[in-house]
Amino acid sequence: MRIATWNVNSIKMRANAVRDWLAADNADVLCLQEIKCETDAFPADLFAEIGFESAVLGQKSYNGVALLSRLGLEDVRLGLPGNAADEQARYVEALVQGVRIGCLYLPNGNPADDPVKYPYKLEWMQRLHDHALSLMAGGGPVVLAGDYNVIPTEDDCWDLQEWVDDALYLLPTRQAFRRLVYLGLTDAFRAIHPNLSSAYSFWDYQKGRWHRGEGIRIDHLMLSPSAADRLIDAGIDKEPRGKEKASDHTPAWCELADAPPRPLLTP
Repeated sequence: MRIATWNVNSIKMRANAVRDWLAADNADVLCLQEIKCETDAFPADLFAEIGFESAVLGQKSYNGVALLSRLGLEDVRLGLPGNAADEQARYVEALVQGVRIGCLYLPNGNPADDPVKYPYKLEWMQRLHDHALSLMAGGGPVVLAGDYNVIPTEDDCWDLQEWVDDALYLLPTRQAFRRLVYLGLTDAFRAIHPNLSSAYSFWDYQKGRWHRGEGIRIDHLMLSPSAADRLIDAGIDKEPRGKEKASDHTPAWCELADAPPRPLLTP
């Protein structure tokens, strides 16, 4: 099973690009962020034409997430638990052939000195931590994939000095991300490429960042232990970022082996 995540920065502008990418057999499951449309406006029929089922949590003009699968979607759940007053569309999850997949769009948090935005980011990360703990308690494979808006380490950034005071890299942000790791979640990309530098998933539209190779890695697929045991490969597909009218993000992906058969129980 190949699982990918892609912040498309408006599905209205990039629906055909996403469809073409999926039609090229690049993923069995795709987590989309920043679809920037209401749920009913999501072009589910376009993806159904190539065999993909959709689960969508939309919001007018902002945020919005969608989970696409050609392997079916079961037990769909909308929204991140823990704050009934949170109206931002940032999380959807479903069961795909026994793998619980959560698609998330973690708050950016900038400006970091904003009295609302950065505390909301940290509160959301705590809720994600609590929910991940709950999901993992069952022992089944879990993949939490999406735009985390977190630069985990200096190696995930072209120039740290540009980001030291940014909400994506501030110490409380990295500490919150590490708490997810301490639960037992594995960064799929780093598990396969522990020392690979200049491996980015986002390049800002400003200052020619893409053409100068000045990016950051903020799109992650985090795997529970039983999912990490099945990890075969992981990577970042840079090709979509180089196309005309591209999103400022590009897909990141991982591949999981089929579940091993359960051993026969002897009397």
